[in-house]
Amino acid sequence: MCRLAAITSSDYFSPMENILALETMKEGHDGSGMGLMLKGLGGEFEELREYPILSAICSEAGVKILDDYMNKAGFKLKYTWTPKIKAVRGIEARDYYFARVYDYPDMYNDKPMDVKENLLLHTRLSLRELGKQDESIIVFTFYPDIVALKEVGDPLQLGEFFGLEKSSLKAKIVFAQGRQNTNYAINLYACHPFFLQGVCTMTNGENTAFVPIREFLTGRNIPGYMGYNSDSEVFCHILHYTYKKLGYPLYYYKDVITPLKQEDIDHRPDADALTYLKRSLRPLCIDGPNCVIGFTPDGTCFMVQDAKKLRPGTVGGVKGKYGLMSEECGLESVVPDRDRSKDIFPMKFDMAIIKPDAEEVMVWNQLHG
Repeated sequence: MCRLAAITSSDYFSPMENILALETMKEGHDGSGMGLMLKGLGGEFEELREYPILSAICSEAGVKILDDYMNKAGFKLKYTWTPKIKAVRGIEARDYYFARVYDYPDMYNDKPMDVKENLLLHTRLSLRELGKQDESIIVFTFYPDIVALKEVGDPLQLGEFFGLEKSSLKAKIVFAQGRQNTNYAINLYACHPFFLQGVCTMTNGENTAFVPIREFLTGRNIPGYMGYNSDSEVFCHILHYTYKKLGYPLYYYKDVITPLKQEDIDHRPDADALTYLKRSLRPLCIDGPNCVIGFTPDGTCFMVQDAKKLRPGTVGGVKGKYGLMSEECGLESVVPDRDRSKDIFPMKFDMAIIKPDAEEVMVWNQLHG
């Protein structure tokens, strides 16, 4: 099992809080990788949120290829953030880690966001392909107000490696996963969290329905539904498909991945729509065990469980700061002054939802709709 640590807050905080929470859950990850995803950026990024940020790792040769591609595409570099790498035993440093802020090519300045999103996605996929053969370019995200950091190693050591304890890098939403490698070779593209055009998920569990889900998604011919170095990446793409492409409310994500029995659907006020969803999107049903944590473009965070409910997950905090964690000790690390009697342990019909600015937790129950 992996371990998940997500924090959503009304104030900026350091991703070291997530890493320290992962440290309390250390028995659940094995040092085969850590991923960080930051949204609602502060510090030097606060005034640059409207511009796309490219989070990547490059070799010396790769950065030259990347620069050439971005220049020819018309992107103008505005700012570069690089972590202050510290030598840490057991972690092999690569040549360049960075988050670069770009201005759009001139012809895209007045285009609507959906057109810009397609440009950013196409650019990310093209750069990924250019570095695929020799890992000279590894691109995680290219999107406004998003920074991603990923590397192989123990989370606490990686926090030291990236210099995060003293870094100005802060955000209002941070997702972190401490990976336990169970099915695949150690590959940074297999490291959670996963991101696509504003939506993000990370998962603890085994996606035993991976193959039919992958076949359905790749059959949609939608750019970005590719890669799948991890069987959990499809959870992000299901969210993208149902929430972004089809335009359904967030809670229907739960109905798609864990559809109700027909007798339960008949008691819902939206039974007709739900029946249609179940029949048309049946291949997207998951078969866990999985705990999924995610966020949407507006910064709404959520946690859901599969029907088996065999992976731990808890949500709790105080007004202005909430954690979504694999274990209670993670919450204890992040929000020790909370009322523990109000901690939420989402069950198989629940979706715990926290709106932007972390005012409160709402629990949507699938049976009642």
